[in-house]
Amino acid sequence: MANITVTVTAAQQLSLDWVTADATDWANNAVHERARVASVEITQKLLEHCNTNSIAMATGEAAQLQQAYDLDVILTAAARNAAAADAP
Repeated sequence: MANITVTVTAAQQLSLDWVTADATDWANNAVHERARVASVEITQKLLEHCNTNSIAMATGEAAQLQQAYDLDVILTAAARNAAAADAP
């Protein structure tokens, strides 16, 4: 499990205090929800790839996400950015 730490300025904290009772809880919810949406998107891409290529899809969310990377169905954002930077 990874830990993600976010640091905000005093002004940002004051701003967050106006819109949420607990900025840490709000940030955790935002990260978890974005990860959930990405998981759904990745799983859909994997399902399409596996069906098109007659490949057995892995069982379980973590295994499916790993399979999507292993089969090059998806690339990390860092890898996509690097490829874009190298493109003519």
